[in-house]
Amino acid sequence: MSERSREIRRRRHRTKKVAHFKNRASKASVSEKAVIATKLRDLTPGADTLIAAWQLEER
Repeated sequence: MSERSREIRRRRHRTKKVAHFKNRASKASVSEKAVIATKLRDLTPGADTLIAAWQLEER
């Protein structure tokens, strides 16, 4: 598999996971939101933007 194909596969998987976390975050408790924020940080480099937009961590 070429590197470009791997990159596209990773991007599609990341998009699906981010959508899954977004759906879970709307119904999550405070502790679950913290877990989702941690997983997002591991998943994508733009996690801080998503965490702020979804208000997962109150600071």
